[in-house]
Amino acid sequence: MKQIGKTLAAVAVVAGLSGCSVLNDWVYRIDIPQGNYLEQRDVDKLRVGMSQEQVAYVLGRPVAENSFNSERWVYVYDMNPNEGEPFHKELILDFEDGQLARLSGDFDKPENFDTPLEP
Repeated sequence: MKQIGKTLAAVAVVAGLSGCSVLNDWVYRIDIPQGNYLEQRDVDKLRVGMSQEQVAYVLGRPVAENSFNSERWVYVYDMNPNEGEPFHKELILDFEDGQLARLSGDFDKPENFDTPLEP
């Protein structure tokens, strides 16, 4: 009977320790990118007055589209690397009557953003 008690205690200790976060540094985790990866050079191609089709050609469509407001596109990118700090970037584009009107988020506004494309 003592042997069964010792065995159960040992199993309980091993099961309890297997969930400890102390061992997390030994486990390799893959990098997990999620969302739309954008670079500043892509954002620099945007101009006020561009149609949604033109913006989609330059940046692609957002991964998650807003079903309540088709005049706002939100590009979100999250990266949780194996080593280093996770980071988050977003770009918010507001359209008026299907034409790009405003840009905000974590990217710099392009120098020529306020200069419309010539027809």
